[in-house]
Amino acid sequence: MQPIIIVLIILVVLVFIALIKTIQVIPQASAAIVERFGRYTRTLNAGLNIVVPFIDSIRNRIDLREQVVPFPPQPVITQDNLVVNIDTVIYYQVTDARAATYEVASYIQAIEQLTVTTLRNIIGGMDLERTLTSREEINAALRGVLDEATGKWGIRVNRVELKAIEPPTSIQDSMEKQMRADRDKRAAILTAEGIRQSQILTAEGEKQSAILRAEGESKAAALRAEGEAQAVRTVFEAIHAGDPDQKLLSYQYLQMLPKIAEGDANKLWIVPSEIGDALKGLSGAFGNLGGGTPGFNTGGNSADGSNGGNGGNGGNGGGAGVVNPRGAAVERREEPPVY
Repeated sequence: MQPIIIVLIILVVLVFIALIKTIQVIPQASAAIVERFGRYTRTLNAGLNIVVPFIDSIRNRIDLREQVVPFPPQPVITQDNLVVNIDTVIYYQVTDARAATYEVASYIQAIEQLTVTTLRNIIGGMDLERTLTSREEINAALRGVLDEATGKWGIRVNRVELKAIEPPTSIQDSMEKQMRADRDKRAAILTAEGIRQSQILTAEGEKQSAILRAEGESKAAALRAEGEAQAVRTVFEAIHAGDPDQKLLSYQYLQMLPKIAEGDANKLWIVPSEIGDALKGLSGAFGNLGGGTPGFNTGGNSADGSNGGNGGNGGNGGGAGVVNPRGAAVERREEPPVY
């Protein structure tokens, strides 16, 4: 009885194992390679699949989603013999599970080595400056070569990105110094442009100010001259309207004499010859009044005032020599009065 039970248990276990091997569930975006006696039979897609147990076997399960693989920095020599380290990232996707399984032993390693060799070929034809500024060009060239080479492996390279391009330390120091010098140069140029613009604006302002000031002074001078002309006309009209006689004119001459003699440094001054006639009329007017008048030297005999009192009727013979009726230059002397 016991051997029968053991056989039944073994049969149940075998049936359970057969069911497990018969029913294969493949996840979405995945594929499985089925081999029968070591030979490729078919590719299982996502969903429930039935295989022959103990005859068919699952060789490989492949993820059909896009994969991202970063590669370590690779030393690359540029055209100007400088070594730079370049990090790359590959975005790829398996499009044919059978080719990815049977056409290449390890497509990840194959893609890495192909990337390194292609990158060296591309960078070898560029100098350092172009390498640093042509990432898009390098990415496009690298992707084109990889996509063409990996097509027969059932791999599609979607994108290639350069993570970093690191030149040598000495080159980095030189680049920093060059960048600093360029920034200093641009700053100096901008400062000079600002100073130049400021000086131009200042000169323009001074020019406009000088023009306005000159226009103002011109208008002021014109108005001043017009006012003086108006004042002269008014005085002239007033004098003619008043009909002045010889006595008034003589008195005006006498009022002007102190102004002519003003100042301590005035030792020599000119008297018009016409003032003699005015003084004759004025001396006659003062004689009629009966008062003492200052003496005037009408004959021009002396300048010390000794004969200057001849012109007055009751004077004390008084002043310094003042007038030469012919308009000659005479010297003014200050002498004490004689009592």
